[in-house]
Amino acid sequence: WELLRRAALPTEQKAARAEHTAKLLLRRYGVVFRKLLEREGNLPPWRELLYIYRRLEARGEVRGGRFVQGFSGEQFALPEAVGTLRDTRKRSPLDEFIILSAADQLNLAGILTPGARVPALATNRVLFRDGVPVAALIAGEFEALQALGAEELWQMRERLLGKSPVAPAARKLAL
Repeated sequence: WELLRRAALPTEQKAARAEHTAKLLLRRYGVVFRKLLEREGNLPPWRELLYIYRRLEARGEVRGGRFVQGFSGEQFALPEAVGTLRDTRKRSPLDEFIILSAADQLNLAGILTPGARVPALATNRVLFRDGVPVAALIAGEFEALQALGAEELWQMRERLLGKSPVAPAARKLAL
């Protein structure tokens, strides 16, 4: 992350900074489109980024097209991201869990995924299962972001709290 000065810059420096930002966003996300950048701050206007992405596409550095369903407008992707997206679509779910700070730029819960947004505060956390947000810890309170059974709710809560998600019945057997 970068702190940006708000000083007036010459036109050529503004253009260089905008191109650097456009490439940085591509490296961060792999695919860029307007809705994805909703949480980003201090960005050049979308029309400037669009001009840069079109120029990069004309040079063959990025690909333009429709890569993420459900979002209108132009989308641009790194060539390696297109292959990764195809592989991900074909792959069966791995039941893989990841916990992110809600302040992380990759927390796109409620922006790219259906459901409520999780406030971008460092104390809040989001639990993803196979890339889909399933639960969150907001202001110290557990909140399910999907319909879950009682056992799953308990397991997700334990994961978010950093405890071992071993079912109560299994813990009794271990004792």
